[in-house]
Amino acid sequence: MCKHQPSKPLVCNAAMTGKSKTAVRTLEDLTLDSGYGGAADSFRSSSVSLCCSDTNLSYAHGGNCWHLTESMHSRHNSLDTVNTVLAEDTDILEFSSQCAKLPELEDVPWSLSEVECALRKKEELCVGSPSQEVLAKLSALVSRALVRVAREAQRLSLRYAKCTKHEIQSAIKMVLSWTISVNCITAALGALSLYNMSTRDKLYRGKSARCGLVFSVGHFFKWMVENRVALRVHEHAAIYFTACVESLFLEVFSRVQRSALIENDNGTSTFTLESLEQAINNDSEIWGLLQPNQHLICGKNATGVLSLPDNLTLHRNQQGSGKGGKGNANNQAELRNLEQSLLATRVGSIAELSDLVSRAMHHLQPLRIKNPSNGMPVHQKSGTVHWEPEALYTLCYFMQCPQIEWDNPNLEPSKVTLQIERPFLLLPPLMEWIRVAVAHTEHRRSFSVDSDDVRQAARLLLPGVDCEPRQLKADDCIFANRKLDAASTEAKFLQDLGFRMLNCGRTDLVKQAANLLGPDGINSMSEQGMTPLMYACVRGDEAMVKMLLDTGADINSEVSKSHTIPYAETALSSKLHFHLLLDSRDSMEGALPDGADNYTETPLQLASAAGNFELVSLLLERGADPMTGTMIRNGISSAQLGDMNSYSLAASHGHRNVFRKLLSHGEKEKDDFLSLEEILAKSSVPGEKKPPQAVGTLQRTGKAKLRALREAMYHSTEHGHVDITIDIRSLGVPWTLHTWLESLRTCFLQHRRPLIQGLLKDFSCIQEEEYTAELITHGLPLMFQILHASKNEVISQLSVIFSQCYGPFPIPKLTEIRRKQTSRLDPHFLNNKEMSDVTFLVEEKPFYAHKVLLFTASARFKSLLQNRPAAENTYIEISHVKYNIFQLVMQYLYCGGTESLHIMNTEIMELLSAAKFFQLEALQRHCEIICSKNIAVETCVDIYKHAKFLCANELAVFIEGYFLKNMVLLIEVEAFKQLLYEMPVTVSPGPCLSPISDVLHDLEKTLATRIQSIHLSSSKGSIV
Repeated sequence: MCKHQPSKPLVCNAAMTGKSKTAVRTLEDLTLDSGYGGAADSFRSSSVSLCCSDTNLSYAHGGNCWHLTESMHSRHNSLDTVNTVLAEDTDILEFSSQCAKLPELEDVPWSLSEVECALRKKEELCVGSPSQEVLAKLSALVSRALVRVAREAQRLSLRYAKCTKHEIQSAIKMVLSWTISVNCITAALGALSLYNMSTRDKLYRGKSARCGLVFSVGHFFKWMVENRVALRVHEHAAIYFTACVESLFLEVFSRVQRSALIENDNGTSTFTLESLEQAINNDSEIWGLLQPNQHLICGKNATGVLSLPDNLTLHRNQQGSGKGGKGNANNQAELRNLEQSLLATRVGSIAELSDLVSRAMHHLQPLRIKNPSNGMPVHQKSGTVHWEPEALYTLCYFMQCPQIEWDNPNLEPSKVTLQIERPFLLLPPLMEWIRVAVAHTEHRRSFSVDSDDVRQAARLLLPGVDCEPRQLKADDCIFANRKLDAASTEAKFLQDLGFRMLNCGRTDLVKQAANLLGPDGINSMSEQGMTPLMYACVRGDEAMVKMLLDTGADINSEVSKSHTIPYAETALSSKLHFHLLLDSRDSMEGALPDGADNYTETPLQLASAAGNFELVSLLLERGADPMTGTMIRNGISSAQLGDMNSYSLAASHGHRNVFRKLLSHGEKEKDDFLSLEEILAKSSVPGEKKPPQAVGTLQRTGKAKLRALREAMYHSTEHGHVDITIDIRSLGVPWTLHTWLESLRTCFLQHRRPLIQGLLKDFSCIQEEEYTAELITHGLPLMFQILHASKNEVISQLSVIFSQCYGPFPIPKLTEIRRKQTSRLDPHFLNNKEMSDVTFLVEEKPFYAHKVLLFTASARFKSLLQNRPAAENTYIEISHVKYNIFQLVMQYLYCGGTESLHIMNTEIMELLSAAKFFQLEALQRHCEIICSKNIAVETCVDIYKHAKFLCANELAVFIEGYFLKNMVLLIEVEAFKQLLYEMPVTVSPGPCLSPISDVLHDLEKTLATRIQSIHLSSSKGSIV
C-alpha cells in the first residue's frame, strides 16, 4: 500500500484555480466522500485534478494533450472527470464536426399530419398548437433516432437473418436512455397486446387501428424491408417499432412542453423553433440522441454537463423509505457518491473500475426489481447480471486515463505520449457503458457481460470505433447460472468442450465430441436451444453438416420449450441447410410434426419471407405446402407464436415473383381443390354425387386456400404492395372495405390512374353490410380528394359510388316551422292608410302598416322601427325588395301564417331572400320547402347557389342530398361540373357574412351523415 504523499496544486480549465494540499487515498478509501455537486466539490473530494498545460499541445485527432505538473507522485480519482466542462476548443469542435454523420432520410414512414394527430391524442399535450415548421423540425430530429434504432436492430438481426420484436426491443434499450426506453417499450407492449386481442375483425381493420396507434404499421414494415433492416421482418417487430417511434414523439414533445411551461409564468406554452431547440439542448436524455453524429452521445446536454436520468436518484429513493439513523446517513453519502461515480468518464486502474461497476450493479438491480418503471438494467428473468473479468479489462481499455494512474515516483514522465488519448468531451459516462453493455447481454439471454458486449457498446458510444456484429457461438450462454452444483457444473464444462470441438471444423473429432455432449449425444442442445447441426448450417460448413448427418444428427429436431433460447425462431436458417437436408431424408416441413402445436418455422416460410426464388422452387418441387402456417396461441394469453403461411410472408415482404411461384404451384394441383369461384358461390352441380368424405376434404382444402389468400391480401395491402393485392384479387378473392380503401390510397399516392379506375369499378363488389366507420373517416376524404384531383378522368366511377353510398331511400324532407305570433291583426288592416301608424316606401310606393304587429314580428322589424327618425310622417325606405314581394311578407304577418299565401314560382326565390332579410324563420322554411319541390336537373345548381348565398343551410343540405342521389345524371351537366371545381369563396357576400367551404367538402359532410344514419347508427334508416 502506498503512503500518502503531498502534491502540488494543479490548474484545471473547468474546475478552479488556486492552491490546495491533498492526500492520496488507497482503493480501500474509495468511498467517494461528500463531494456531491459541481466540479469544485469533486476537486476537493479527490486527490489531484486533471489539468491542461498552459501551452495546450494538441493531438492530431483534435483533443488536448493532457499532462500533470509534478503530479506523477500521486494517484488521481475518476471523479475528477465528473462535470468537468472544458472551455471551448477549436480543435475539439473541429473534431466533432469531422465525426461520421447519420444518413439524412428523404422519406420517413410517417407524415406531419400523423405527427400532429399523435400529439393531440394525448390530452395533456393539447395545450398550445405547434406550427408546421415546428412539426417538420421535430420530425427531422426524431428521424435520427429512427435511424439509430434501425441500425442497431439491423446488426442484431444478422444472427438469424430475421428482425423480431426482440431485436427492436433490445435496440431500443441500447439507443434510448433508461427512462425513455421503458416508456417506449411499455407503449409497444400495449400496442402488441391490443393487436393480438383484435383477431375477430382482423381482416376488416387496419393494423394501426387494431394497435391503437396513429402511425401506420404497414408503412413502418415496408420501410424496414426496403432499408434492409433484416432479410425477414416479423409483423410484431413493425408494431414494436411503430409504437416506439410514436411514443418517442410524445416523450420529446412533452419534455419540450414542460420546458416551455416552466419558462412562461402565465402557463401558456409557446412553441417556436428556438424554444424547441433550447429545450432539447438542456435535456441530457434526448440531446445526444437527436444529434446528427453517427456515434451516440449519452448522459450529457449541449453544454457538456453530465447528469443522471430523472428517476435514477439512489439516495432520494433511500430517503423515501423512511429509514433514519446514523447508519442511514452514511448510506446516503455512499449512494450520493455512487451517483457521481456513474458519471465518471475516466478511471485510473482496473481495480477502481471493478469496484465502481460491482457497486453500481449491486445498487441498480435491486432498485429495478422493486420499481420496474425506473428502467434500470436487469435480466428479464430472475438473476443477477455479473461482469466477466475480460469485460472489465476491455472497458478499462476505453475508459483508462494514464494521467490518473498509480505510477513509480522515481520515474520521470515520458516525453512522448504513445497511448491513444481520446478527447474528453467525446467520452460517455460509466452509466452509459453499463446500460448499453447490459442491453447486449440481455439480448442474448445471458447473465454475464463479456468482452464483446463492451466492444459493441464502444462501437455505439465512441466515434470512429467499429467492430463486427456478434456471431452465433455455442458458448454465448455458458454458465448463465452460477448456482449449479459441482456435478452439473462439470457436465456443463464437458458439454461446452464438446461444442468447441465441433465448432473448430474438424470432422475427425465428431465422435469424441459426441461423447462429451451428454446423454443426447450429437443431438444435444446448447442453452440457446441450438444443436451442433444447426451451428454447422449457420456457419455454412458443408463437410461438418454431412458428417453430422452420417453420425445420426436429427434434421427434424425442434427447439424444446424447456431451453432458455434467445428466440423462438432458431430453426432452419441457411441456404446450405435447405439443400443438404432436402437431399438427405424425410420431413419437408422441417421440425413441424403433423397435427402438433409448434411455433418453429418451416423451410418454405423462411425462403418465402427472404424472397429466395430458387429455394422456394426447390422446396415446392419436393412437396412443401405453401399454406402451412405456424401461428398459434398459447393458452388463454393473447400472445401469438410462430409465423404466417408462405403466401402471407411473400406478400407482406413484397416478393411478387415468389408469390406468383407459390400460386403457380397451387394451379398445378388444381384438381385437388375447389375453385375460389365455387367456394364464393357455395354452389354445387345438381344431380352430381360425390363421396361424403371426398366432398368434405375438397371444401376444407379450398376454404383453407381462400382464407390463406385473404390473409395475404390483407398484409400486402397494409404494406403498400398493390401489385400483389391486384394479383390476389384477380383470382376471385373478395375485397374487404379496408383492403379496398388501402389499395386505392396506395394507387392514388403512386399516381397509378389505370389501377384507380379499376378499383373504383370494383367498389360495387363490397356489400353494404361491410360498411364501417372507416368509410367515413378515411374513405370519403380519400375519394373526394381523388375527385378533386382527377376531374374528367374518374368522376363517372366516383359518381356511381357516391350514389350507391347515399342509398335508394328518399332525401329527408324539410318540415314546416309551427310558430304562433304573439300579436295578430285582422287582414282588413293590411295596407290600410286610415288606421296605420308606420309607412314603408317600396319601389317609390307607400305601404301602410302597424307598429303593434311589426314590433313583435322579428328582430329586424323592431330594429327598423327603433331607428326610425323622430319626425312624423317619415317613411321607412325598403330599397332591395320588390313591392309585390313585400306585400306577400306583410300578408304572411297579418294573416298569421302561410296558408293564405299564393306564391308563384317566379316569386319564390325573391320571397326567400326577403324572409331571410326580415328574419322570418317560418316563412323562410315555407319558401325552402317550395324550392325543394321544384328542384330538377336544370334548376338545382342555381337554387343551390342561391341557398349558399343566403346561408339557407337546411335547403343547401337537401340539395346536396339531391346532388349525391342523382350524381350519375348530373355529372354530365356542365353547370354541375363547374360548381364542383370552381374555387371556393373565402367570405360569402350574402347577408350571413360567414366563410363558405368548397362544394366538395360540403358534399362529403352530407354523405358522411347519410352513411352514419343508414348503415352505422343503432337505429339504421332513421334519416328516411
